[in-house]
Amino acid sequence: MNYIPSKKSAVEISSDCLIIGVYNKNILSVAAEIINKNSNNLILNYLDDGDLISNIGEHRILTSVKNINAKRLLVVGLGDKEEFGIKEFKKANETAAKALLGYNLKNIANYLTLELKDSNIFYQGVRHSIESLHNNLYEFNELKSTSKKIIFSPENISLAIDENTDSKKINQSIEEADAISSGMLIAKNLGNLPANICTPSYLAKEAQKITKSFENLTTEVINETEMKKLEMHSLLSVTAGSKEPAKLIIMHYNGAGSKPPLVLVGKGVTFDTGGISIKPSAAMDEMKYDMCGAATAIGTMAVIAKLQLPINLKIVVPACENRPSSTATLPGDIVKSMSGKTIEILNTDAEGRLILCDALTYAERFKPEYIIDIATLTGACVIALGHHRTAIMSNDEKLSDLLSMAGEKSLDRAWKMPMGSEYEAQLKSNFADLANIGGRDGGMITAACFLGKFTKNMKWAHLDIAGTAWVSGAKKGSTGRPVPLLSEFIIQQSNADHQ
Repeated sequence: MNYIPSKKSAVEISSDCLIIGVYNKNILSVAAEIINKNSNNLILNYLDDGDLISNIGEHRILTSVKNINAKRLLVVGLGDKEEFGIKEFKKANETAAKALLGYNLKNIANYLTLELKDSNIFYQGVRHSIESLHNNLYEFNELKSTSKKIIFSPENISLAIDENTDSKKINQSIEEADAISSGMLIAKNLGNLPANICTPSYLAKEAQKITKSFENLTTEVINETEMKKLEMHSLLSVTAGSKEPAKLIIMHYNGAGSKPPLVLVGKGVTFDTGGISIKPSAAMDEMKYDMCGAATAIGTMAVIAKLQLPINLKIVVPACENRPSSTATLPGDIVKSMSGKTIEILNTDAEGRLILCDALTYAERFKPEYIIDIATLTGACVIALGHHRTAIMSNDEKLSDLLSMAGEKSLDRAWKMPMGSEYEAQLKSNFADLANIGGRDGGMITAACFLGKFTKNMKWAHLDIAGTAWVSGAKKGSTGRPVPLLSEFIIQQSNADHQ
């Protein structure tokens, strides 16, 4: 898709469909007002007759509108004008994208962007309009024998701008949106693949495939023999019941010479049965999504490499399966982690932290500026925050603030949760340095505290994405979150380093 900034008025622009908006109380958007004036009050007449609804999320397509060059008008509701902001703008764009599915349109013009008066919010809005379109066009049909293809696949998308628009900034917004959408596509596809295809070996091959597209990106893969030499016994305890070999995937992007890198560590359990502490069978198919932390990390790396940001970034992905068998780790077993700390495994279904702790220890060798792990770690996170926000827990207040702000700007929101010694105390073991669970109370936080034991020497944050990485039900599928949040965070860090 080509994105074309346009300064033409709404009546001049030629397109298969022109997107405009109407507010409550018969208030027209900038483009709607121009069209209304040139078409004998057509838009206001429709509103007066009740044939257009201005509530946010509503829409109607109009054809044969006189005195305009567009073949169709897509009119979307914008709600109350005094409450219209970036969140409402994104929702309006999502409504527009869904409304156009099924139409054979090659050229569309989005004039909702003219409603964003603040210059900073305008460029942010351009990104959201593009990302919303990509998200709503997405379907996972690769494994269907007869794929139902979406007809709507536009070639050119015009985005309305005014005379004061900075061409450099808008082009940057378009490039960032296109890259983030591509990264989310990678994360979604990896997440939606079944576990019999998306194995640890498959993840490693996909990372290597991405590497071939970029000169300053390399990937290495560590096998189980090398893990044993590194004394990653905590990670290996999770994969002990599976015939599928575990992989430690490390991706290196060098865009800033010898500066300390940012490091992302993504949980890559390609299927989680719970091991000996086996899960209930209901919805267990969704445990293919237990590698969405890995998918997020790999997708984010693709974003940064595509944008060629002047920053150093490393990805560490511990990838394995968690299955029960005669060789599986048993509750009560004690293992020695790469750090030297011993862990009593009281529940084999608390496996994510067991692979992440060794990956975090491994990543310390990179001497990162910041290190962030991303994991579908706890059901307790879903209970606390639902499916709306990612949880942030950190040993560095500045880092958690930066991530929270990146979430707000990207509309991929997160929420800071506490940590502390009172929670760490719940991880006490009578037989090892610590236990891998701390009981039901505060389960999301005690899981983070467990990881915190292995990140004392680093500025670290933990993102629990158990509630945001996928959706269940009729629209079941990977969301691609939090690729936008992490991409925005890294873009901001890149800008800060070069101001």
